[in-house]
Amino acid sequence: MQEWSQKRKTLQHYDQQAVVYDVQYLEEQNAKIEDALDSMEVGSNELVLDLGCGTGFLFPHIRKTKLLVGIDISSKALQVAKKRSNTLLVRADADNTPFPSHIFDRVFAITLLQNMPNPKKTISEMKRLSKPDAVFVVTGLKKKFTAESFVDLLRRTRLKVSTLKSDEHLKGHVAVCTNLQEEM
Repeated sequence: MQEWSQKRKTLQHYDQQAVVYDVQYLEEQNAKIEDALDSMEVGSNELVLDLGCGTGFLFPHIRKTKLLVGIDISSKALQVAKKRSNTLLVRADADNTPFPSHIFDRVFAITLLQNMPNPKKTISEMKRLSKPDAVFVVTGLKKKFTAESFVDLLRRTRLKVSTLKSDEHLKGHVAVCTNLQEEM
């Protein structure tokens, strides 16, 4: 029950902040997204998930893809996101999504993990939704994670960090990851 109590507080916070969120965080969020996209490509035939999409900062950066899906728990944030793009938007909990396993080629979780009561559970859900060769973009705020604790979390959840950016101009760590392949 404590988990849902924290999620309810997060939902209420983002419902209240949705109309001003872009003004406050557009520059920071765009910097994270641009840093991540410098390290990877999104193909025109790929299925892309933006888990915790908020007001849809990622959407203008991903133009050529088969399908882009945004999930968020805040209905007010999704209302703002709808104005930004005609992306498929779903109101859902990031830990309990309504999709079948192994369908997404790219999964983005920008400024999500620090809001989740159990980040390992959230990453497990991301991995469940992704194809075995999927690429993940995951960020973590520096006020919640040191670079070491962030990388440790990703490794403990069997993600292989390909690129990690923690530049001083960013308030968070930006990791591009793949599934850690089992040794044969």
